[in-house]
Amino acid sequence: MPRLHPRYARICVLMLLLLSGCGGVAPSAVGAISTSVAASIETAPMPHAGDAADDPAIWVNPADPAQSTIIGTDKLGGLAVYDLAGVQLQYLPDGNLNNVDLRAGFALGDQNVALVTAGNRSGNRIAIYQIDLATRQLKDVAARAITTLEVYGSCMYHSAKTGKLYYFVNSKAGAVEQWELFDAGKGRVDARHVRAFMVGSQTEGCVADDELGRFYIGEEAVGIWRYGAEPGAGDTRTLVDSADQRGHLTSNVEGLALVYGADGAGYLIASSQGNNTYALYRRGDNAYVGSFVIGAGNGIDAVSDTDGIDATAASLGPAFPQGVFVAQDGKNDGGNQNFKLVPWQLVPTL
Repeated sequence: MPRLHPRYARICVLMLLLLSGCGGVAPSAVGAISTSVAASIETAPMPHAGDAADDPAIWVNPADPAQSTIIGTDKLGGLAVYDLAGVQLQYLPDGNLNNVDLRAGFALGDQNVALVTAGNRSGNRIAIYQIDLATRQLKDVAARAITTLEVYGSCMYHSAKTGKLYYFVNSKAGAVEQWELFDAGKGRVDARHVRAFMVGSQTEGCVADDELGRFYIGEEAVGIWRYGAEPGAGDTRTLVDSADQRGHLTSNVEGLALVYGADGAGYLIASSQGNNTYALYRRGDNAYVGSFVIGAGNGIDAVSDTDGIDATAASLGPAFPQGVFVAQDGKNDGGNQNFKLVPWQLVPTL
């Protein structure tokens, strides 16, 4: 019997399951079908043992995409910068940094710079850095010690409506604060508090859609919520997916990431830590697309217990010509925790 191409085989399986659903198959059964992909690169292990690595952010180098970097948090001591071969370029022992995010094009003095923020649990502060284009390393540009609520997760939002840049931070208690970032002069960045609301129970992973003005946050035992990202949006929300028998996630819901496509296309991605899968949703209507796992391959171990993730469909040179998906590995066979890099074209975006 002739074999189906893997892509069509996946479609057939999903169609059969959807048809079976008319006979009483729970929606979560569809989410249980996962394609396996393999990482092609892994980063050097974190310097600290135990539960250290947490969240990555991808910086796309505008001068040479092949020289892009992965910035990863060490929640037991600092922040690391890696090249696309996984080699550590810099380590900043700046405190217990939990989540990291970045945005390019921030006006600082007479320059437009890429700004990086991280939630520093050592003192509950906003860590703020500028990326040096020549060295690819980070420089601290925080104007002062900016104290927030009890830090757990964090992410950034660049408003297409106003051009302003914001930092979101959330706590284990389910509280969220939004801060506006601004040029404080002398090459420094400050922040002002502009919004606060409650999600419910423990939160961490979050991501903002700059084009659509949306803020997504994972309530770990419940699911993914969508809010308005503008500071005046209030607390009105929509449940994107749940971590129970009605949904495609398994508690804990951890990292969230966005991949932008043309004309509103692209994907929201979630780390479903409870079953070691990654769920994909369409950006526009947030419809569920499918789930995948990162298995062993290319001499690199499988990925499990993932906290943070990030992804881009931008070409990053020969190693990742169609982009990359990056995931924290909670159980790295090669030693301390690290990050795994998967070519984006391998991710099953049916």
